Amino acid sequence: MFDHPDFDGHEEVLYCTDESVGLHAIIAIHDTTLGPAAGGCRMHPYDSAADALTDVLRLSKGMTYKNSIAGLELGGGKCVIIADPASPQKPELLRAFSSFVQRLNGRFWTAIDVGVGPADADTLAEQCDFIFANASRYEPGFNPSQFTALGGFSSLLGAVAHVFGSDELAGRRVAIQGLGATGFNLARHLHDTGAELVVADVRDDAVADIVKQFGATAVAADEIHCQEVDVFAPCAMGAVLNDETIPEIRAQIVCGMANNQLAEDRHGEMLRSRGITYVPDYLANCGGVTGAAPVIYTESTADEIDSRIRGLRERTMDVLARADAENRPSSQVADAIAQERIAAKV
Repeated sequence: MFDHPDFDGHEEVLYCTDESVGLHAIIAIHDTTLGPAAGGCRMHPYDSAADALTDVLRLSKGMTYKNSIAGLELGGGKCVIIADPASPQKPELLRAFSSFVQRLNGRFWTAIDVGVGPADADTLAEQCDFIFANASRYEPGFNPSQFTALGGFSSLLGAVAHVFGSDELAGRRVAIQGLGATGFNLARHLHDTGAELVVADVRDDAVADIVKQFGATAVAADEIHCQEVDVFAPCAMGAVLNDETIPEIRAQIVCGMANNQLAEDRHGEMLRSRGITYVPDYLANCGGVTGAAPVIYTESTADEIDSRIRGLRERTMDVLARADAENRPSSQVADAIAQERIAAKV
């Protein structure tokens, strides 16, 4: 464990098992300097426990930085359940897992993520007091992923303003990789402001829906990153920015909501050296936790939440301006800002 390349001084890593339902899960608490750890619950049929461990270690560290740069009084953590989210045993797995979160007594709060939606979070909350972003907290039909999409859209506006001198999107071309709930809602925001969309997803029905509703152009999933566009928005799985894809990117901006987009830290410098403006993923996707997680320690009105999320436009511009001034990759600058806030609290 301590020699794992993604172990970063994590405070706790817990393996959770309940053989009565076949539960195998991991909770990783990275840092609680700013407050209780908060991060989503991911359910995925990992090929191995080793793959699950790598994912949860990276994601939990990302949550520390995300919560810090978002200005939240929260630390970083994450949990993964090794299972197919389409399994008929999903409710039983969630209920069994929630008991492990409950035992942490508020040191770790969890919520929605890949494979775990708002209704699933309500299942987690049946026997656990430390769940946020569950469906019952909101009006019927509202999905907290809309917070994430608004944050990604706001960060994209900041990046466009930084690069082009105006955040006017009419006529700008944006390629979206991944059309889940956040990718769909990002497409809606972009379409409403006049942007032209190029889209891809492994699910043909999701692509067809976006093409029909928003007049998007569909391309193959393995070609979306190399389209002639102004912005490339990765909104699927991680490690999409790597040695193979970066030389093929033709966009001037990369700003999307997938987690852990850089396959390695050095790829931030690789993007900078190519003149590509990169919005660090945990800044672009922190709208979700910004909108949903403050319930852990405070109460906010809908207007206050909306204003806080839309403020990510200016925060993004600040990060990109500092990166230019210091001639450093934006990923390094965002890390430094997050670390500075944590260090000030110690």
